[in-house]
Amino acid sequence: MTTLPATTLAAVAQQLTGDGRGILAADESIKTMSARLEQEGIPASATTRRDYRELLLTADGLAEWISGIILCDETFGQDLADGRAFPVAARELGILPGIKVDTGTTGLPGQGGALVTEGLDGLGARLASYAQRGAAFAKWRAVFDVRSITPYAAHANGHALARYAALCQQHGIVPIVEPEVLCTGDHDLDASTQATRLALRSVFAALDAAGVDLSGIVLKPNFVTPGLDAAPASVDDVVGATFAVLRETVPAEVPGIAFLSGGQPTEQVCDYLRNLTILAGRPWAVTFSFGRALVSAALHTWAGQAEVGAAQQVLLDNCRSAAEATR
Repeated sequence: MTTLPATTLAAVAQQLTGDGRGILAADESIKTMSARLEQEGIPASATTRRDYRELLLTADGLAEWISGIILCDETFGQDLADGRAFPVAARELGILPGIKVDTGTTGLPGQGGALVTEGLDGLGARLASYAQRGAAFAKWRAVFDVRSITPYAAHANGHALARYAALCQQHGIVPIVEPEVLCTGDHDLDASTQATRLALRSVFAALDAAGVDLSGIVLKPNFVTPGLDAAPASVDDVVGATFAVLRETVPAEVPGIAFLSGGQPTEQVCDYLRNLTILAGRPWAVTFSFGRALVSAALHTWAGQAEVGAAQQVLLDNCRSAAEATR
């Protein structure tokens, strides 16, 4: 087992969030990634999934805008075409390699459709293997729907996130803690505020009870927005609601917050990020950890062709836009 001192974990968390770069989420499951490839007319296989992730990682100059890349288990264990393992190549390119370690969600009995994330069984052994192979950080996603979140569901997911985070730190890996309140639905801004507050309070109560060192984590929350089927709120209202909830629930010891995009348009989430960055009295660094918002256009441009330059340029342009919103 690899055990790093708290100062090292804190330094990695700061590196991921604190220098005007963000985290690229390229950790789609085999099923999800295969479906996205097939939607673009690309036959899905271990090879095409690897080629696509290699396209992302090796974009020239990506490290100027991206501090870390989250991979799934399949990609983490694959080699690039030149024979380098993905985590090794990432570090050589100036990008910290991370790994998604949860195994998806299941319904909570008696909770009206609320979900809990699984993957704790055998997690310690898996983390030891990932650490040995070079993982700098990990990610675990809890999912909340405004319509079905309950105090018990928030507690159950907070407990799982805390156990995951404590195990990560025990193995020298910085945990990304991701409690996502989904933006699907027709709920208003107030409902999103209440759900996000409940989720974050539960998570940080569990992290404290588990003895997790908050200086060595990264928080990956949603922006507080109305549902996608509701009347939109202004950028100022979204940023104001988001900042108010974070100030109320997130301790100042947390070094950085890397927002997820949650299916929102790239330009819109960059506007949220830009306006949040300039607020006074913010104790944590803020950045992004986007997936689809950065890579969808690159995947469409590539379409499985041998020439990857145009697709990589689209990716770099999106990453630069997101990173500049934090500077």
